Amino acid sequence: MTLAIETIDLTHRYNKKLVALDRLNLRVEQGCIYGFIGPNGAGKTTTLRILAGLLSPTKGEVRLLGERLTTRAAQRLVGYMPDFFGVYDDLRVWEYLDFFARCYGLRGARLRQVVDELLDLVDLAGKRDAFVQTLSRGMQQRLCLAHALVHDPPVLLLDEPASGLDPRARVELRELLRTLRDMGKTIMLSSHILSELAEVCDAIGIIDHGRMIISGPLAEVQQQLATGARARLRIARESDVVLALALLQRHPLVSAASAAAADPRALMIDFSEPLNEEQCAAILAELVNAGVAVSEFSARSENLEELFLRLTATTGQTNS
Repeated sequence: MTLAIETIDLTHRYNKKLVALDRLNLRVEQGCIYGFIGPNGAGKTTTLRILAGLLSPTKGEVRLLGERLTTRAAQRLVGYMPDFFGVYDDLRVWEYLDFFARCYGLRGARLRQVVDELLDLVDLAGKRDAFVQTLSRGMQQRLCLAHALVHDPPVLLLDEPASGLDPRARVELRELLRTLRDMGKTIMLSSHILSELAEVCDAIGIIDHGRMIISGPLAEVQQQLATGARARLRIARESDVVLALALLQRHPLVSAASAAAADPRALMIDFSEPLNEEQCAAILAELVNAGVAVSEFSARSENLEELFLRLTATTGQTNS
């Protein structure tokens, strides 16, 4: 299948010292929601601006749906929603979309049809005659997303689309993104709300210092980087804590074990490799057979936020 987005050794320098992107290689399949993750200054916004045709790379190549990027191709293939967007407060909602649709050459009945369909899609039909300045933050976000869709692009680039939204608005945005994916759109979005990305994205890429650390389907990335699962134990008798720690710290699969500061009977365990259910059961049985009364045992893998923090823990930040 032709990739929706592909970059080849993409490099961008703002000056001799500031390298925003350093030979970035990115591959996004068609019809997926791709989460682009990185700390502030990692190069996310620079990447999206290049993909949107708003910024020329210093070196490297960009392909959209197999077509080498040019300004005209980007305008035709991409809908871009920046992290800070301008709205015209003195326009009504339908006038706002009408204006941008005319910029793309839409006229007459087709123009009116597109405006009406987009208002329905983003659930703003009931606000069509309201002034833009009266809309809530979430409604303005949806209106700007409709603006990015006026020319029906196959690829959407969304820079921090959930920024500043309340929980209900984030849920509504998440459902809208799923609807757009079901319509065949490829969506690439950057975000710091990692729990939201885990729920909506099919694939993720983690970038730091302008370089891609890892990229791929979400489940595969989590599995590939699962260098150590974790478990939490609660010991019924405080007198058993020392024995439990001694047994765990000698276990070949345990890399670290310690008591929680807030609760000395709660033990946190890091394993040197992800454990299956039989291995967890064997460790629990070993503790019980040694006379340790265990009242709670819960194993878990790293979530997306923990994975991100671990991968970027040793790196600094640069400006993008």
